[in-house]
Amino acid sequence: MWPPTLILDLLLLVSWSCFACCEQWSYRPQNCTLECIRQGDPRCEYCRISADDVQIFPSIPSSSPFGSCVPWPCHSFLGQETPEVCQHYVHAPRNIQIEFKASEEPTYEAITVSWNPSQYGIEFLRGFQVTLQALGGSQISCQLFLLGTNLSLAPAHAQRVYRSDPFTHLSLDSEYAVTVMALPVPERWDQFYQRKKFFTRSKLKNKPSCPEKNGLEECKKDWYPRYVEVHQENLDVYVTFNLAPESFEVRQYFSSCFGGGKRNNTSVKPDFILNKTHHTYQLQNIQAGTNYSCEISADVVDAVRKTFVVVVKHTFEERPTSNLPEGSSLMVLLCVGILLAATALLTFIVVYKKRLKKEMTKLKPEIIEQYCDKNLDEGHCVLLDRTIRPPRLLICYSSYDGPAHVRVVLQLAAFLQKHMGTQVHLDLWEALSIMEEGNMGWHCRRLTECDFVLVICSQGLLQKQNKQSEDEELMENTALVMVSMIGEEMCRAKAMGRDLCKYMVATFEYSQESDIPTALGLASRYTLTKDLPLLFSHLHGVALQKPGVYLQVENISESGYCKLPAGAALQLAIQQATAQFSEEPNEEERVGIPIIS
Repeated sequence: MWPPTLILDLLLLVSWSCFACCEQWSYRPQNCTLECIRQGDPRCEYCRISADDVQIFPSIPSSSPFGSCVPWPCHSFLGQETPEVCQHYVHAPRNIQIEFKASEEPTYEAITVSWNPSQYGIEFLRGFQVTLQALGGSQISCQLFLLGTNLSLAPAHAQRVYRSDPFTHLSLDSEYAVTVMALPVPERWDQFYQRKKFFTRSKLKNKPSCPEKNGLEECKKDWYPRYVEVHQENLDVYVTFNLAPESFEVRQYFSSCFGGGKRNNTSVKPDFILNKTHHTYQLQNIQAGTNYSCEISADVVDAVRKTFVVVVKHTFEERPTSNLPEGSSLMVLLCVGILLAATALLTFIVVYKKRLKKEMTKLKPEIIEQYCDKNLDEGHCVLLDRTIRPPRLLICYSSYDGPAHVRVVLQLAAFLQKHMGTQVHLDLWEALSIMEEGNMGWHCRRLTECDFVLVICSQGLLQKQNKQSEDEELMENTALVMVSMIGEEMCRAKAMGRDLCKYMVATFEYSQESDIPTALGLASRYTLTKDLPLLFSHLHGVALQKPGVYLQVENISESGYCKLPAGAALQLAIQQATAQFSEEPNEEERVGIPIIS
């Protein structure tokens, strides 16, 4: 016969196992109101909060968390009568899982998110907010869930599995990031959320591919090479790109380049026996010293094309020496000696001028020289990461302030593209496309395609002037029209509750905040080069602060960017522009151009 203590231990073990098994049940959101949650009704244990319920309470902004997806503080929902329920913080959820659901639309996906709460601070847990964002875009979706105010969870409840409502209308073959935040949200701490990235179908194992869902012909049209690399050997230019998946059955590709007033078309047939993922081909009939705008796509009807730029550089090959007479050899040596002497003299003059410039600008001449050697490569777009596309940024500016200001914009664009992982679109770099599409057509297309838009605000952006030529008048009219269009886009996005993070304005130290047009008042503002880390954080969604740690991106700080060749050139351009504006007489009145948005 068993002793009583053993029987008691067995009963406790069985009851604990049953309790743990029950706590692992999945909790799906219920339909209930904020009033029910605030009263602590037992029937309102885990509830979804709709936009209509949120608008009932005047203390919560009308935009609501469903438009801008900002994590609203706990007291906005639950702490009006009892503020103490929102005074404690909780840790981030854990074990985020993505579950794909059957979608009625064949061209889109649907998912459900599940997670476990953290056991740290779980007794003060008041709810969750789930955010879904398409990487490389500005589309954000949010769901808000709250727990009853009288509910107090125990550490054993950390085994519970909470689920969200389905997220629908997700694009195929795309990357998303889901973030689950625990409420109450702290003000200075960032351990209240957990993030997970995932791909929709056709990049996951054991999932139906794009051809299985939409048909092979439709997937061929939508696919395009995401990785394109150009390299030159002497006068031969080679292009390497990634091939379509084998299931697409694409056996031939089409390449077209335009430059020097001529267009060259090339039919590309890869050898799949040698390589099934990438292929390299040679561009034909190209000229040295010419810029080409090229496209490549699958050789099918209405296929999406990938655009890239090719700059053919001059090369000097060594010629074989011939048997020359002795007199001819002496003449050759004499010419070489004169050439070396002239080169030494020119080198001395250049070094002397650079030393003088060093005393004026306090910059290291070797940094500027190193940058000048790479100046021709600053405008190229090379995707170093084959899986994640860098953010695309359109820079708009006014050329009325003169060449010094335009040089600052050019050096800023080069620095952003080379050292801040951004694909910059600038009209100074895409003259061929502007000639084909027109100035306004190119700007309108880039405004739609780019992930971010940065307007460089200066005194000339708000001034009228007597135009000296039709080209200057056209450029200024384009700048004014773009400001008006961006202002209208921001007002429309604000009215529809969308995020405004796409639009930014920036000023340099020789400009003022009063130079920012009224129509751009809703855009994020940055002062360069002081706010370079903040601009990097905005473009890549990187948090600069962590618990007890300040994240500093290498060579992008206010004092460290000038250590890079491109940063040194940007600093020099800013100093020259500042000196020029300080020498000009100050205008007593600055006439602002009214913009109707």
